[in-house]
Amino acid sequence: MKKWTLAAAGLVWFAACSSSAQQATRQPAPNDVVATVGSTPITLAEVDEKALQQPASDFGSSKLIQALYSARRSALDDLIATRLFDAEAKAQKVERSALVEKEITSKIAPVSDAEIEQWYRANQARVQGASLEQVRAPIRAYLTQERMQTVRGQYLESLKAKTSIRIDLEPPRQRIETAGSPGRGPENAPIELVEFSDFQCPYCLRADPTVRQVLATYGDRIHFVYRHYPLPNHPNARPAAEAAACAGAQGKFWAYHDRLFGQQNKLSDADLKQHASEVGLDAAKFNACLDGHQTKDKVEADLRAGEEAGVNGTPAFFINGRSLSGAQPFEAFKHVIDEELELKKAR
Repeated sequence: MKKWTLAAAGLVWFAACSSSAQQATRQPAPNDVVATVGSTPITLAEVDEKALQQPASDFGSSKLIQALYSARRSALDDLIATRLFDAEAKAQKVERSALVEKEITSKIAPVSDAEIEQWYRANQARVQGASLEQVRAPIRAYLTQERMQTVRGQYLESLKAKTSIRIDLEPPRQRIETAGSPGRGPENAPIELVEFSDFQCPYCLRADPTVRQVLATYGDRIHFVYRHYPLPNHPNARPAAEAAACAGAQGKFWAYHDRLFGQQNKLSDADLKQHASEVGLDAAKFNACLDGHQTKDKVEADLRAGEEAGVNGTPAFFINGRSLSGAQPFEAFKHVIDEELELKKAR
């Protein structure tokens, strides 16, 4: 029998469909303070001691500057968590291991066989044909680890709430032109969220409800911009992008956008024209626009902008220029957006 691990069972995957100008920032020096926990500083040298030991494969095909920031930020978050746990253990006069047992490990509910079977049925593609018995143990470990991370995260947030923490590690930012692209929300909002997307990409479809949740949560604090990035392995993506741009020429991009994601399996030329009729577009103008490829240059311009920004899969997001790739959960957006809002307050 094969020995199944999380990787072998396919339980972890990068949620994105796949196929430059970098804003100049001062590079930090080793002795620079990049975070402060209470009154205790953390230097870049301390961060790099951990960050530079991480495998490059952990960061996929990110630009080097983004991969380096991601490694540093991951290491910095670990260092901050360690400082907080150590301080709380000292305050309670216990060892850190005892604190973790009391506040985290003891609060994790055991994973039941029924939950394992439910996860197995819902994730057939990820187990790659393995039987339930072959992957029962990895699934149990995976779900247990998920619960561990949830409880740990909640407890860590409670420690952060009572400790002054300042992070000064500046993330790399991409400068992305948005003029002429469809947008929602006030243009002077403190947060600009740019999405490069593909109407045929299943991960873009998966991300769509999350984007809606983000917009509903933050309201007029976000200006959301959509840019096209049809992938070459999705034959219907480019015609759909051109069709959406044709709809935008009649002032109905978002209605058409929602229609395409609502019926992602209907992207033939006939379907695209039927969608136009359903959202109330002038059919003659739309058909002439689509058949004549009148928006081809617009889609090409979006593709070039995405390539310059380092996009190599969809969906790809930029939050005030900060990269966030793939169909990420709401919490990933919230983490970056809340940081950006705090930075705006501090300046």
